[in-house]
Amino acid sequence: MSASTDYTFQTLSVTTPAEFVKNVELNRPEKRNAMNVTFWAEMVECFNKLAVDQDCRVIILSGAGKMFTSGLDVNDSGVFQKIQEDDPGRRAFFISKMVSQYQKSFSVIEQCHKPVLAAIHSACIGGGIDMISACDIRYSTQDAWFAIKEVDLGLAADVGTLQRFQKIIGNDSLFRELAYTGRRFNSDEAKSMGFVSRVLLDKNEMMVAALEVAKVIASKSPIAVQGSKHNIVYSRDHNVQASLDYMATWNSTMLQSEDVLKAITAAMQKQTPEFSKL
Repeated sequence: MSASTDYTFQTLSVTTPAEFVKNVELNRPEKRNAMNVTFWAEMVECFNKLAVDQDCRVIILSGAGKMFTSGLDVNDSGVFQKIQEDDPGRRAFFISKMVSQYQKSFSVIEQCHKPVLAAIHSACIGGGIDMISACDIRYSTQDAWFAIKEVDLGLAADVGTLQRFQKIIGNDSLFRELAYTGRRFNSDEAKSMGFVSRVLLDKNEMMVAALEVAKVIASKSPIAVQGSKHNIVYSRDHNVQASLDYMATWNSTMLQSEDVLKAITAAMQKQTPEFSKL
């Protein structure tokens, strides 16, 4: 896929703020970017396209309007309406299938080899935590706040937070507190626990910072960057020796790439290397 790729969606807006950089913006501002049935399907379609788009090397994930996202759209989720129908066994099969499909809507972010930088302003609630937990890098505005809100809806978070959040912050006690209470935590606390890496004054400043970092990443070898992401995710889910063995196999092919010679030659000549599309 290339610049001709169709990124027309109802709930997402995709733009190209710089070469090899795509900005995926949650685009239901009138609904506080709540996640409806259409959103869940479009996330999979969008990131599957980005994953193979040669004109995309890094992705910024942001939100339109007054807040990043209010989480699940309970009035248009497709789950609660179906609960009132059919017998218990069929309801269970339906819900299990739908939850699995919704999980894919965020796992596709992690499975996309291109780094994804989440830029969060104002509120990031419930499903928003699930979503950004699947991202590689997280920036927020000073006024941003977060909440693992599912507990207040009478359910356990089921599309990624319980599986990824603790591994990100490395503090099991704090993670359980946030999951069990649903309390808010602000940007400063998010940064202190390691959930976000930078806190910027406002949305404009944050988007400028996110784009600058995205452009730096986009300037690097796509083989090196995407290989790094793939192996970081693999290493998270496997022990050290298994990950080292996997890395050795991976680089037995990737070290033969022209990008290695280009990067070394450019460094010796004090020039900026240019890498072919991947």
